[in-house]
Amino acid sequence: MQSFTYKKAIGITALQASFTDFKYKKHAHQEYAFGVTLKGIQHYCLDGQLQLSYQNGVMLFNPEQVHDGMAHDHEGLDYVMLYIEPQLFLEAIQQKDVVCFKEPVIYNHLVKNNILALSKAILTQQNPALCSELFLHLADSLVEQDVSSALKKDSQLIQKAKEIMHAHSSHVFKMEDVCQEIDLTPFQFIRLFKKHNGITPYQYFLNYKVERAKNIIEQTGDIYTAVEQCGFVDLTHLNKQFKSIFGTTAYEYLTFIE
Repeated sequence: MQSFTYKKAIGITALQASFTDFKYKKHAHQEYAFGVTLKGIQHYCLDGQLQLSYQNGVMLFNPEQVHDGMAHDHEGLDYVMLYIEPQLFLEAIQQKDVVCFKEPVIYNHLVKNNILALSKAILTQQNPALCSELFLHLADSLVEQDVSSALKKDSQLIQKAKEIMHAHSSHVFKMEDVCQEIDLTPFQFIRLFKKHNGITPYQYFLNYKVERAKNIIEQTGDIYTAVEQCGFVDLTHLNKQFKSIFGTTAYEYLTFIE
């Protein structure tokens, strides 16, 4: 059995998920992601390291941290997650530079309750003013955690490669074009990119296309615009890739946020 419910308010997306045998493929989000394990054990690899979040565990994901995810055993998994744009989070904590959380899983009663309160308010579509207040409570409690400046900064070559891929996300990925721009052979590029990001350039490119499609769906309410602008073959292609990252199809996601 699988259940995924998404809602969005004040620029924050809340997810309530429950499943037994579903597995997220390796991916990364552009946002911060903060969640709480409600039942079962969350089993995932983060930047190549195995992590387990038990009941009441608070999961802290920095932007672009590569991870997968599944239930640890046959008992299944229930959890909630909040996805927050970096700029919005930095504004809330009154910081200009990106901060990163050093500990991927913590057990903090205050942070847990603040995540649960905000996720409940968004999922039940409470007043935006209340959601904003709850978000600030959460942000304040998170600032007290062990944070540092950017966990890992991309080299100039990798950052340039990302910018090229972002600019061509509506087309088919052509590695030779990127390699020509940054003056690396394909093998050199793949090795360097994976060393910095934990996934291959093609995986990153496909992940970015799905994230972009999600944003287009939220902004336009039109899944076919997302298919066209992000260069997917058809809606079936988008739905397949979307589900592997978000647990639900693009079409189902649209019904959640309408």
